[in-house]
Amino acid sequence: MARLILSLDGHTMAEYTMNKERYTIGRLPDNDIRIDNPAVSGHHSLIINILNDSFLEDLNSTNGTYVNGKLVKKHALQHGDIVTVGHHQLRFVEEDDQQDEFEKTMVIQPSARPLDSVRRAEARVGAFGAMAGLPSPAAPAAAQPASPMASYAPQAPAAEQRRPGMSPDVQPVLQRARLQVLSGQFTGRELELVKTLTTLGRPGIQVAAVTRRASGFHLVHVESATEGDYPRVNGQPIGAQAHRLADGDVIQLAGVKMGFFLD
Repeated sequence: MARLILSLDGHTMAEYTMNKERYTIGRLPDNDIRIDNPAVSGHHSLIINILNDSFLEDLNSTNGTYVNGKLVKKHALQHGDIVTVGHHQLRFVEEDDQQDEFEKTMVIQPSARPLDSVRRAEARVGAFGAMAGLPSPAAPAAAQPASPMASYAPQAPAAEQRRPGMSPDVQPVLQRARLQVLSGQFTGRELELVKTLTTLGRPGIQVAAVTRRASGFHLVHVESATEGDYPRVNGQPIGAQAHRLADGDVIQLAGVKMGFFLD
């Protein structure tokens, strides 16, 4: 099913699932997609959905309707089209195509991962957790393989590694989180971080991994085409060590901005 993603200056404002035959776009409250801005006409544009096809029509608006930068009166919408209404943009997304393309270009599957680099990255995350005295989500701290810095890491007593009142046999509950794409052709796409390790990026350009542990979610650099070209969080390069992610952080990786959100 197709969607429209409304944005202004690159910031996503709303999403609309195209489950009706007709959608009107305009400034007045009776529109299906209301854009309260003086540059938008009261009834600016109309989208008609017929089976698997969607058609855009300008309703004689004052400032016109644009698709991919070109003024149109009528247009058959295609996946990835950008409809400009006033100062706002509406990206037309066909759900299945978007998911397939996103996972093909940004989510690196296990068989395609640079294994040595990923293992070194995992070791850095392990060292980060060991220095904080935190156990792995998969096993008690004592059972974990030694990391490169394990011999220098302070080990917290077992009682301190469990939450107050937690049975020794109960492992901490892992948090849930998601990434939302904030820029580029996949704007608005979300990826749930349910795996222990999710590798993202574009091989040969920049690759990073997000790890899910009892201590939280961490972003770690795997490899880049240029030495020292690290992923950025909130505009700052993370460096060679694991970076713990916080709710609302903005990640910049391989030219794509993604928001990190805890659920």
